[in-house]
Order: sequence, then structure tokens, then C-alpha cells
Amino acid sequence: MSELLKTESESTPWNFNEILRSHSTWLIASLIVLTGAVYWPVHSFEFVNWDDPWYVLKNEYIRSWHPSNLWDIATQVINRNYSPMIIFTLLIEHTVFGIEPAGYHIVNVLLHLVNTVLVFTLVSRLAKSQSVGWATAAFFAIHPVQLESVAWVSSIKGLVVGAFILAHLNCVMREERTPKQELWGLVFFALAILSKALTVVVPAIVLLYDMLVCRKTFSDALTRQFIPGMLSVWILLITMGAQASELGGVRDHMVLGKLHILAVDSVILWNYVAMLLCPRQLSVLYDPATTGIATQVAVASLCWVVVGLACWRVRKSYPFVPLAVASFFLLLLPVLNLTPITTLMNDRYLYMPSIPFFALVCVGVKWGCERLDASRAARSEQPVTASKRPIPGGWIGIPLAATIPLLIATYEHLPVWKNDQALWENTMARTPSLPLVHIQYAWMLHNSGHHDAAIDRLRHTLAEMTPDELDRQRIEETINDWSNAQDS
Repeated sequence: MSELLKTESESTPWNFNEILRSHSTWLIASLIVLTGAVYWPVHSFEFVNWDDPWYVLKNEYIRSWHPSNLWDIATQVINRNYSPMIIFTLLIEHTVFGIEPAGYHIVNVLLHLVNTVLVFTLVSRLAKSQSVGWATAAFFAIHPVQLESVAWVSSIKGLVVGAFILAHLNCVMREERTPKQELWGLVFFALAILSKALTVVVPAIVLLYDMLVCRKTFSDALTRQFIPGMLSVWILLITMGAQASELGGVRDHMVLGKLHILAVDSVILWNYVAMLLCPRQLSVLYDPATTGIATQVAVASLCWVVVGLACWRVRKSYPFVPLAVASFFLLLLPVLNLTPITTLMNDRYLYMPSIPFFALVCVGVKWGCERLDASRAARSEQPVTASKRPIPGGWIGIPLAATIPLLIATYEHLPVWKNDQALWENTMARTPSLPLVHIQYAWMLHNSGHHDAAIDRLRHTLAEMTPDELDRQRIEETINDWSNAQDS
């Protein structure tokens, strides 16, 4: 283990001199080069008509540094979220870049780079292996499911909150943490919770770490999360009403009862696992079935029970396993529609949950290869050298090989986010059953000058599909506005 990881309790949270003195430098440099090379093309991408108008192009809050505007940013719910750090970040970006999209895209990539390095440092320490940390960070950096978070300007929300959460966890997920680390951890937590309500689950993750890894009692671990817990309750009280009262997006599932939603979630969670293992047919919108899936729900629920029992069984001998599985669930909990939100599935929901998933996969592969080496050594009664290992370079050869198809898939999917036309043509091919997709496709046609085709698309949506009352009203008003504009 490098000096960075050996002397963690004696250092400040961000002592980059220690990083530069260790061979971690080369591992971090390789992650930066890999990530930068993958996402470099996004600097030429445009804004898209999917939240970008509301967050950047038409957002009056990011156009002025007047004290009254800054006060509004700090106190108001904007676009269904109380996230002053995000709006303030966009204010800085707008001041620097105006409405030129290149700068916004570059900032997103830089934030993803920062998060990749933070994933490496965190997982390296928790897994006590820099190779596991590097492989986890590499998967996190280049996986196609991350494209929505990195290549979409409006998804800066997930990148900023991810940076603060990872900074917080780097400070507090330590077997022995100093008062300075506790203080910095609290600062980063406060910044995270002012960025996105997702942060409310983080105290539970740290509590589980203290109990499973540090072997603290529940009462002791709970006491250490008192301030973060109070901040979480406060942010929940602010945001829950906004999410329930201001509707948009896809809403059919919002009439379902909680038990029905839980049943659907049991299947969706396995869909997320499948997306991480085999990222195919990715889309900005999905239309998962909510009825007629009783068999899928039964099988999915049974499989999750098996996973839960396995985690309980190994909680003492392998605490990393239940910690990773619980973190995966907890980081997805805010988007499972137990509190109504306007989509059931999104790629960007996996930005943070992918970290414990990839870490667990890498730890599992490493453990399996080591057991295989030990078994081979026992049979041959001599140690297995590097030249005799079945996998070139040891266990790390497996994740290295896995990065190749991931890189190919990422490069193939990256152009989808280049502009409106690419985005909605892809989405139309993936999920043509959603009226919202047709509405957005019509706006793409209208913005590109194809006004008659845009109106025809909306009329087709009214006649052939079943938009809800809010979408029907919006479509009719848009058709009237566009038709009147043409007549005048």
C-alpha cells in the first residue's frame, strides 16, 4: 500500500503532496488520461431540449449577481429542487461561458475526472487494494451508463453532488478519523445536501460502515450521524412537497400504490444490474412495464431475498459485501418513487450506485482469482508464479479485458448526446411508446425549422396515443401556438 493509504490518519483530507510522493500518481494519471480521452468529443456538443433550456438558456436565476437574486438562489425551490449549490455553479458557468455550450460540457468532464480520482482513493482504502480501486474507478469512468451524467449539461447536478459525497466519504469512512477529518466531512456533507436531496441516504451508509467495518455499536454509530441526520430531515421537508406538487416528465406510475411501486422496483433494480453488466439499448427515457409482471416480480423478489440472506451470512467475515450491497440500494432509494418523482428509470440514477456495484464485482473477481491460485498451488504443492497464472497479469487482467467492450459501447453511444436530433431520434427508436418522446421529437423538428412536420407529429400523438390530461393540454396549446405563428 502506498504512503497515501498508510498514513491516512495523520494527513489532511486533501494532501496532494502525499499523492505525488507515491506510485498512486501513475494510477491516477492513467485514469485521468483514460477518462479525458473518452469524453473529449463532448466539447463540440450542443445544448439539448431536455432540461437544458430550463437550467441554462431560460434560467433567469443564473443571469445576475444582484444580492436579491443570490438570496433567491439560496432560499427558493427551482425546477422542483432545492439545490442552491447547483444554481450557483450554473451562475458561475453562465458568467464565464454565456450560452456557449462547450464550456459547460468541459466543466462536466472535469467534474467527472475529479469524481473518478475520488472513487480511486476511497475504494483503494476500503478494499485495501489499489488494484481494486483502480479497476473500480476505471469502470466508473468509462461505463456507457455514465454518458447521460457527463455528456448532458443539465446533469451537472449528479456530478456536483457526487463530488461532495465522495469527498465526504473520503473523510469519514476511516476506521480512525481525526477531528479535522470529521470537520471537513461535515463541510462536504453540507455542500452535498445543498446540491441534491440524494445526499440524505449518505448518513445511513456511513452508519453501516461504522457498524460493519469499525465494529461500533448501533448507538455509538448513530450518535456520530446526528448532525448529518438533522440536515437530511431538513432538506427532505423542503423538497418532498416540491416533487409532489410540480409535475412533469412521465407520470403514469404516480397513481400506483406504494406496494405496487415496490413490486415494480424489485424488477427495475435487476434491470439496473443488467444495465451495468451489459449496457445495451440505453436511452434517455424508458418505459418499464408496471402491470402484467407478476412472475417477474416474484422471481426478482426471491432473488433479492437470496442476496439479502447471503449478505447477512457473510457480514462478519466479509463486511465489504453487505456494505456494498446496502450502499447500492441506499443510493437508489431516493429515485425508487417511494416519494413520487416523474420517471421510473434513468441512466443517470446509476451514477453513484455504480460505484459500490463495480467495487463489489472487482473484489469478487480478485477473491475468485486468488482462491483459484491457492487451489492450483495446493494441487501442485508449489506456489503459482505470475508466469503460471491462468490470467495474464493476475486477476487485474479480467477487468482490463472488460474495459475494451465498455470503451467500444461508450464511443458508439456518445454521439447520441451531440444535439437534439441525435438524442430524440435515438430515443424514438428505443421507446416509441411514450407520448413525451413524441412531444420532444416534435420540438426538435420545430426548432430545426420543420414546422409542418412538428405539428403533424403532435397531431399523431393526440390521435394515436394516450397522453394524460396535462400532456394533452400541452400538446393542444402547442399546436395552436405553432399554427397561429405560421398563419401570421
